[in-house]
Parts: sequence; structure tokens; C-alpha cells
Amino acid sequence: MWFGKLMVLGAVLAASLASKKPNIIVIVADDMGFNDVGFHGSDEIPTPNIDALAYNGVILNSHYTQALCTPSRSAFLTGKYPIHLGMQHLVILEPEPWGLPLNETLLPQHLKRNGYTTHAIGKWHLGFFRKEYTPTYRGFDSHFGYWQGLQDYYQHTVHATYTSEYGYDMRRNMTVDWSAKGKYSTTLFTEEAVRLIREHNVDDPMFMYLAHLAPHTGNSEDPLQAPDEEIAKFAHIADPERRIYAAMVSMLDKSVGSVITALRDKHMLENSIILFMSDNGAQTVGVHANTGSNYPFRGMKNSPWEGAVRGVSAVWSPLIKKPQRVSNALMHISDWLPTFYSAAGLNKTELPKMDGVDMWQSISEGVDSPRTELLYNIDDVYDYGALRQGNWKYLYGSVSKGKADAWYGSSGKKKEYFYDDKSVLSSQAASALAGVITYEQIKEKNEKGISDNFTRKLLDPEIIKSLRGSAKIDCPPIDFDNVHESKICNPVESPCLFDLKADPCERINLAAERPMIVMNMERALTRYKQTALPIRNVPRDPNADPAKWNNTWTNWQDCEDVIKRKIFHNTLSPLAIGLISAACVAFVVVIVVLVTLSVKTSALKKKAGKSFFDEPMDQCTAKMAPKAQIFEDRELQARDSIRNAFRTVE
Repeated sequence: MWFGKLMVLGAVLAASLASKKPNIIVIVADDMGFNDVGFHGSDEIPTPNIDALAYNGVILNSHYTQALCTPSRSAFLTGKYPIHLGMQHLVILEPEPWGLPLNETLLPQHLKRNGYTTHAIGKWHLGFFRKEYTPTYRGFDSHFGYWQGLQDYYQHTVHATYTSEYGYDMRRNMTVDWSAKGKYSTTLFTEEAVRLIREHNVDDPMFMYLAHLAPHTGNSEDPLQAPDEEIAKFAHIADPERRIYAAMVSMLDKSVGSVITALRDKHMLENSIILFMSDNGAQTVGVHANTGSNYPFRGMKNSPWEGAVRGVSAVWSPLIKKPQRVSNALMHISDWLPTFYSAAGLNKTELPKMDGVDMWQSISEGVDSPRTELLYNIDDVYDYGALRQGNWKYLYGSVSKGKADAWYGSSGKKKEYFYDDKSVLSSQAASALAGVITYEQIKEKNEKGISDNFTRKLLDPEIIKSLRGSAKIDCPPIDFDNVHESKICNPVESPCLFDLKADPCERINLAAERPMIVMNMERALTRYKQTALPIRNVPRDPNADPAKWNNTWTNWQDCEDVIKRKIFHNTLSPLAIGLISAACVAFVVVIVVLVTLSVKTSALKKKAGKSFFDEPMDQCTAKMAPKAQIFEDRELQARDSIRNAFRTVE
């Protein structure tokens, strides 16, 4: 009898879960290379939790992002190409006053309208010069993290990339969080994610956007940072910078395990979608170099090459009907907004026109991708662009005048390296996912009366070996000395064309052989150009300098507005107007007195009246700009002069 009741209860619970909107958990790695995870074939850096997530779900082997942080995040949250947002050129540099357009409705706003609780953790990098551009004004119920594009992993300070500004950047919603100082960023963000999961009201679906700093560099004076005990685990890596990078990736991997375990403990994992992806390829060398590897792809971050935009991505959910496979379906980061909508059973007619397409059936059931064309980017400032149609890729121009157009990064294959599938099977993520799969097998056993050959299988070494082999990209060696000059690509001189199915490493330029394809793709790019918005980038604002705002990066233009309003108010205060009117009545006498007082002007200038602005403004946590005090002193001096004039008359 008790078994029958248990079965009924299980059926009710299953029906309840099926009717509820799924939790959506997005974990973003920053500047992580394609070859910096184990499931793509590298033996160098163990990523057991990320690998377990990938093997149990769907490895997205043709997942494309933008080439830089700000454009990628813009595309993800809006479902639009950056050219349709004005976000196609570079990133938001630290003291620049611009951001993701406010007329865009973001993914968390759409989900919030459908009953989701929304949380952002970690990196923002979409504007903060005014509060309206910050996360809690863009659809997130909470944000713990930083507004800029990078920070020191322990001090949480940000040194501007090309200028001298330097200040603290860690926020809990709109408030500066000084308590975070001295604590490792990856750990802080993981703890926040776990806390939010534990405290979550499971009656509401959750959307969590966990955008890690790792493995992006910190400030240029100390770019690579990880706990010593983690670094010590990677003594097999000879390059000391790459060794620290491996430790940074390892801390990120642990974070993935902790989040998945927390979801399992809260019984949220059974109805969740978990996406792990990098925002773009690694910056192997150059500015903000982290030694990450995009092997075997060509190029690196901030370029039109595959190494910049074809990134790490895997998704898991019990809603996926055909898991444990590798998908080569073409997909762009802008596709996630409509894809999540479809997976959650939401009404897609609510969504505005966008570039993203619904990929859920392709992910869940393995059907052909509805996406056949993909715009990499068009940047008229750097004069480069790239487009993919089917297997053909066309590109022209170079961001770095050829300096980032080679092949970079570690292959991850050395005799002293090995892949430990046992660590994958015993990882936190694997254990939690195995628990969910086991209960799904029990359900299938009771419903279908089967004892084996379940739809969902527990991960084992054979499945790992098969999937890992399928996810690995191989490019046979080429003797460039014997390749005809017309097939060597130099996009600065002329456009290039590649067949990515046969040549994913972009080595043989076929533009001269296939002129009609080149012509058709150039026409398509011209059509895209006609729809592009002007870039939103603006020069740095000197008033952004944290030195003016209690050494913190803040929404400085809000502060400036408050200052201006207060100055204007004080200048035209009723008292001042009254005194000036009275002074006009006694004009002659006042003039005589003011002439007498003019001798004392220099002394008066040295006397500072009590500031009306001693307390920092709530939203700025900052010092008042110096010019505010100057205006205030002049106001006080004028009042004192007029009062003294009236006393003399009396």
C-alpha cells in the first residue's frame, strides 16, 4: 500500500515539475580558450565538473559568440547582433560614458514578466555611467559583482586599460561592498550563487546569470592570480603563467560543481537548464593576455578568426530529449533568448524582432539547425567584417593589421599530460547529475516496465571516450611552402574565403577559385551594412576618475546631475532672492558699504563656510566635485556681504 502511495506521490510531483517553468542557470567564463577544457581533447588542464556537465548534456561544437566581451554580452541579453545595437566596435573602456541602449528590453526583463526571479552575479560591462544602465535597472532583482570589464581578483580594484584611472569596483546592487576586499573573486561569486539557490523560493522559477571574472586577467600589474594551493596542483605545466592560468580555470571548474550541487540539494536541478559558455576566445598574447589556448583555431580574441568567436559551450537539462551527444549545428550567442523562451514554454510572440533564432528543437532533439547564416561582425572603424553561410566563411580586413592572425596556444598534448576520466565521474557535477538520471530511470522503469536500455544513461568511460573524440577538432598539417600564393590569406590586402567543414583552421584561401560565392557573400554583407546602427562609443570622461568619488568607480554622471541641481538650487534660493531684492531697495547705501568691504575680499575668500554637501550622496558614495565647493563659497560670501551691508544700514 505504501509503495502505491509513493508512486502516486511521485507521479504528482513529476506532473508538478513538468508544469513549472524551468530554472535557467547561465555560467559565463571570461576569455576562456576553446582548448582550455578537457572535453575538447586537451589533457593539460583538468575540468572535471565542466566536462561532466558537457558529457551528460549536449556539447555545442559550433557555438559562436562575438569577438569581445561587451558585444557578446549585448548579443546574449538582447538577441540581436551588435551592429543592430551600435555595440559593434571594441568594448566599453573604463572611463567611457556609454552603454547598452536603454530602449532594448533584456532577457531578464522578458523572464521577469513571466514570473521569474532574476539574479546577476559577477561581471556586467554594459555601462554604468548612469544608474539606468546598471543590472538592477535592466531587469535583475539583484546584482553582486562589478560593473567594469575586469578587476583584481583579491583587491577588486580596476586600473583603466589605456589611462591612469584606478579605483574599487565591487557592488551589492547599487551599494559599494567593501567587505569583499581581500577575498578571491571566483570564490565570492560562487558563494553568492550558492546562497541565492539555498534561499530561493522554489514556487518561482529562477534565472541566474553567473558571469565570472575567470579566467580573464586582472590589472596589468598582476594579471594572473589564483590561490597558491591551487597553483601547486599544476606543477606539470612548465610555463609559470600558464600554470597560474590553469589554477584560475580550476577554480572556475570547482564553481560549476558547487552550483550544480546546490541546485541538486535544493531539488531545483530536476527542472533546470544549465548553460556553460565562454563569452569569446582567449587572449593568448597582447593586451590582457591570459595565455589561454584557442587551439587548433586561428586567431584570438578581438579578431574575425574562429579562435575569437567559436567558443566553449555546453548545455544540460532533463528537458533535453537526446542528451549525451555532440551537436555541430550552427548557433550564435544571440539565439539563447528565443531558445530559452521556447524551452520554458513561453509565448515567443511577446518578443520583438531580433537576429536570434529558436534553437531548442535542434538542441533537444537533434534536428537540423534553423540557422544557416551567421554574421561575425562589421566594424567600419577597424574596417573588417566576416560572414558565414553554410560552411563558407568570408572575411576582409584585420583588427590588428595582421598581428593576431596566426595560430596561438597550447595543444594540451604532452607525454607528461593525461586525461583522467575517473575524476570526471567522481566530480561534484557528475554525482549530482547521476542522482537526477537515476531517479529518471526509476520513473521510466515504473512507467514502461523496463529494467535496462533506459533513455537516459549514467555516464561511463566509454561514453566519455566517444563524446570526447567527437568534440575534438583536428586539422591535418599543411606544408605552406608548397601552397600556391593565391591560397594564402592576407585579409588586409584582399578578402578571403574558407570552407570551414574541410578547413576549420582557416588555412587555405579559396577566394580566387570561387568568385561567385565571394560575390554573393559580399552582397549579403552589404545588406547587413545597410541595417547597421552608428557605433555608440564615446571618448573618456575625465569626471569618471575614481579619485573624485571616494576612489570608487561609480555612476558618476548621476552624481554630477545632483551636484548641478544643488548648486542651482542654492544659487537661486528664496533667501538669496529676498536678500538681493532688499539690497536693491537700499541700493545706494549698499554700494557704499560694499566698496568699504571690498578691501576685505581676499580675507573673505580664505574663509570656507560650512559645506551643505559634507555627506556623500547615497548613490555615489563619493566626494563632492571641487567646483561644487567653489560655487558654495561664493554663495556664502555673497550672503555675508549683503547681511553685513544691512547691519551697517541699520
